[in-house]
Amino acid sequence: MGRDNGCTLNARPARHFDFACDSLIENGIGSMEYLIPTEWFAGQDWLILLVATTVSIVVLGKGADWVVDGASGLAYYFGMPKVIVGATIVSLGTTAPECAVSVMGALQGNSGLALGNAVGSVIADTGLIFGIGCLLTTLPADRFVLNRQGWVQFGSGVMLAVLCYYAYLSQGDQAAITRGMGIVFLCGLGIYLYQSVKWSRQYSLNTSGGAAGATSPAAEEGTAAEEMHGMAVLCGLMVAGLVLVLLGAHVLIGSVKELAQQIGVPDVVVSSTIVAFGTSLPELVVGIKAIMKKHPELLVGNVIGADVLNVLFVIGAAATAVPLPLVDPTSKIPAIFLYMHLPTMLAILVLFRLYIFSACRRGAFRRMFGVPLVLIYLLFVALQYRLG
Repeated sequence: MGRDNGCTLNARPARHFDFACDSLIENGIGSMEYLIPTEWFAGQDWLILLVATTVSIVVLGKGADWVVDGASGLAYYFGMPKVIVGATIVSLGTTAPECAVSVMGALQGNSGLALGNAVGSVIADTGLIFGIGCLLTTLPADRFVLNRQGWVQFGSGVMLAVLCYYAYLSQGDQAAITRGMGIVFLCGLGIYLYQSVKWSRQYSLNTSGGAAGATSPAAEEGTAAEEMHGMAVLCGLMVAGLVLVLLGAHVLIGSVKELAQQIGVPDVVVSSTIVAFGTSLPELVVGIKAIMKKHPELLVGNVIGADVLNVLFVIGAAATAVPLPLVDPTSKIPAIFLYMHLPTMLAILVLFRLYIFSACRRGAFRRMFGVPLVLIYLLFVALQYRLG
């Protein structure tokens, strides 16, 4: 625990944001210290750590396989577009553990964890994961979905920013995301999920009318295995895959981090490289596997859905449990969340919205779109490490 460079959750003072570390532990990696203690890796023999690293990579790959197979099977089973499955079912699966530990952290006095996780995740999902996806392949742009789920993604981020800045302007350093705001976010989550089901049904009826870049789910080729799998089996496959991905990612980062420290790599380098990369590893692995298995729609949907859920689900649940202060007077930069994190999130969402306008006309996202997105994410990580 002593070599965790200040990022250990249990070492944080109550109500202390430490946003530079929070952004590095998003997506359930660092926050899973509530579930898997970091002491398990400290002082282990290098051979054991190498075996753990190798096994975790295999587990990650197998878990991602199951997630993609289960999600694509459910899409075929229900006649739903894969992009909507990615935006709802897959995103709920990848976000639920993060929501759980964020609520636990808030109840235990680390209320800044939820805000750091949620906003950092939006930046990482849209910047790093979608950016890398664009660089790897030509991602499809479904006008029907992007002009619906995409606007919810953008609107959720804007709503969060407006509420935060309004609270700060009216209450100053005492500003917080209140329980009432948290309930509003959770109500928005329920509306989003309900509306997604309705949109899925409309999609099935309207695809024959020519949604840009869309392929009728009824016309998608389903394998014999998908036809034989029942809904329960497919759901079980996806849940098991999500568990393997989350556990595999945590073990991989913990093992590699300890190996790096044992061979003399400085803590600051470990935190700004290995841990920073590991924060987005679960969704990144699932996204890359989706591309490899010819289901790129899952990556697009997962990014959009994860952004929506990180605001409405993670922040909503945590704020309902306990108010989330926006300013930490004990921090080096007390209002860094308002000065850097929210503006970065808004900037990357505006850029993504502009990309959607262009992609809907073409039927696909340009691969060059990935360059600015990845650069923004890397700059964000570098700046907050420098400032923090």
